[in-house]
Amino acid sequence: MKYHAIWNPAQKPGYSGTAIFSKKEPIDIEIGIGDKEIDKEGRVIIAKYPKFTLINSYFPNSQRDHARLPFKLEFCKKFLKKAESLRKKGENVVMCADWNIAHQEIDLRNPKTNKKNAGFLPEERAWMDQFIKTGYVDAFRQFQPEGGHYTWWSYRPGVREKNVGWRLDYFMANKEFKDRLKTSYHRNDIFGSDHCPVVVELKK
Repeated sequence: MKYHAIWNPAQKPGYSGTAIFSKKEPIDIEIGIGDKEIDKEGRVIIAKYPKFTLINSYFPNSQRDHARLPFKLEFCKKFLKKAESLRKKGENVVMCADWNIAHQEIDLRNPKTNKKNAGFLPEERAWMDQFIKTGYVDAFRQFQPEGGHYTWWSYRPGVREKNVGWRLDYFMANKEFKDRLKTSYHRNDIFGSDHCPVVVELKK
């Protein structure tokens, strides 16, 4: 099977980047989010298909000392603005990303001890609240409202086996597209990364 490949690597080799592989060729492709500094890091690809537009993204990590939190929040602001601009044109928007945010307490194993850690900071979680309230749905949570489901685990020995993880990787979609979501689940049986694949299936 032939796949159409779209790449957006960071200018700094090996630092970050995004890619899309699709069986169907996109109608249109946009590389980046339209901000010179952000786009140096290869964090966004937008691919338009007949029934929806896919935004594939890799959100910045706020870092252990929170040094990149302002950059991340600026990225979040620009990301929402881009999604809304597409939605206001009448496009259905599906977003696939490593958001680097555990939204709610059920999205990580140890919420109480991580409240001051990157990925679970109040500012990050507040932005995710705002994002969803603007009119988007978390695909996985439409089908699995319970905790204990994660997509990232530290490489430290025994952590993944004990399922001490975080849910950082989500599919999101605009609420008008919610009825097209068939199911969403994690493939935590697949190894090779500290993250596991996330799947969403759409109704025909």
